[in-house]
Amino acid sequence: MTETRGTSHLSSVQLQALRQDLQEQLERRSRHVLGLRAEAEDGSGADDTWQELLVTLTAADRAIAELTQALERIETGTYGRCARCEAGIPFERLKIRPLARYCIGCQRHAEAA
Repeated sequence: MTETRGTSHLSSVQLQALRQDLQEQLERRSRHVLGLRAEAEDGSGADDTWQELLVTLTAADRAIAELTQALERIETGTYGRCARCEAGIPFERLKIRPLARYCIGCQRHAEAA
């Protein structure tokens, strides 16, 4: 696998481990959404249950979109780079928060604003 300029601070082994983790999370979330959709189609729950189901389904759909975007960033070579300052996000941070889009400094700055 050829490393792109954007992810050159990550080794190919690190990048592959992160990709695999993201793909596993995506598969897990996708199965969860299928189960939620089947439950929604059943429609036998009470109104409160129905609302909880819709909230959970919306959150799960958002998580799938974020995971898909992270995998796309791996393919384009922008994964692991801060979206604000373009510094490399350390592997240790990405291993804990694989959807991280900002380095620690920029994340703190965004949270303080």
